[in-house]
Amino acid sequence: MKIRKKAPKPALTKPPLYLIGYCGTAPPIEELKAWYDLHYGGPLLGQEGSGSPTLVVRHGPWQAHIATKLPEANAAEWHRLLAWGHQALGTVAPTAVGPGIIVDTILLTARLARGLTLLTQGTAFDLTCHDYLNPSDWQDRPLNMFMIQDHVSIRHQETEDGAADWFYTLGLTKFGLDELELIQPRGLPERETIELLLSAVDEVQRGGHNPKVGQNLDLPDLAQTVRIVKHRTAAPTGQMRAFRQIADVSIEG
Repeated sequence: MKIRKKAPKPALTKPPLYLIGYCGTAPPIEELKAWYDLHYGGPLLGQEGSGSPTLVVRHGPWQAHIATKLPEANAAEWHRLLAWGHQALGTVAPTAVGPGIIVDTILLTARLARGLTLLTQGTAFDLTCHDYLNPSDWQDRPLNMFMIQDHVSIRHQETEDGAADWFYTLGLTKFGLDELELIQPRGLPERETIELLLSAVDEVQRGGHNPKVGQNLDLPDLAQTVRIVKHRTAAPTGQMRAFRQIADVSIEG
């Protein structure tokens, strides 16, 4: 009796994290591999997808999907959403993974997007943070360094009634987490609020799960404690997201 070996399942893809617009021809995948190996040690391995413009690439146990140039029909759908004049469009997306390796998978995805941006001298668009990144905007970090502020942005605007300031994050959803927000009276210093949110972001990401409403979150680097006071959904970028509101326990009430 012959035992049939099961074919390996293809890595499941998630929506792109980055779009890279550029003019000219797409860089050969071997050029991207050489760039990645030079900067991050490699080896970056690639496996062509059957009948697909997307390439599955791997560095160690981490995988991502990259398309150096989408077909025109696919690219046209994205071009309508973007404020640029680039003709060609590439995408980088993480594979669907568990919480244990999600940070390294997001790092791999960002590094590939950086490489494609530099090699094409184009512009990347972070779909989660709604940030445009030119070649000089990328932070060059060593292989063993992870900084959450490279992947999460803090935004600020008035509340709908104009009575308060609304600070919120964009980017925690990359890690399968809810975004954080903080609402405070108008006119208070912004810097301390941004530092508080960034510290809370760091703690939540390190914990790897969403804190519950009513739970306190200690921020050792600031010697402060915040509390999760509310959970809701909002769409500051036009796409509905889940938010968990924090409040500084020392000034609560």
